[in-house]
Amino acid sequence: MGTTETELMLKGYGLTTAEFFYHMPDHIHVLNTFVWQDYDLAPDHPKLFGFIEFWQREIDGPLHSVRFTHRKMISPGEWRNVVGEFLLH
Repeated sequence: MGTTETELMLKGYGLTTAEFFYHMPDHIHVLNTFVWQDYDLAPDHPKLFGFIEFWQREIDGPLHSVRFTHRKMISPGEWRNVVGEFLLH
């Protein structure tokens, strides 16, 4: 069973979104885009760079450029387990 998104975020992962600009294989002067998202660790971004290596190895459309952003949704210090309840009236 895989790790849930919440567990990944608590371990420091953030959502990485990358936009790939690549040349069409049959029309080399035409640029196309592809958007990719996954939970990844900054600043090394192993999943993103792994996907770029896969693209260069397996996909016919040569990359022109890649731009990406990374956002930590939550961090371990922002989440806490609350046990108990106070009732008024």
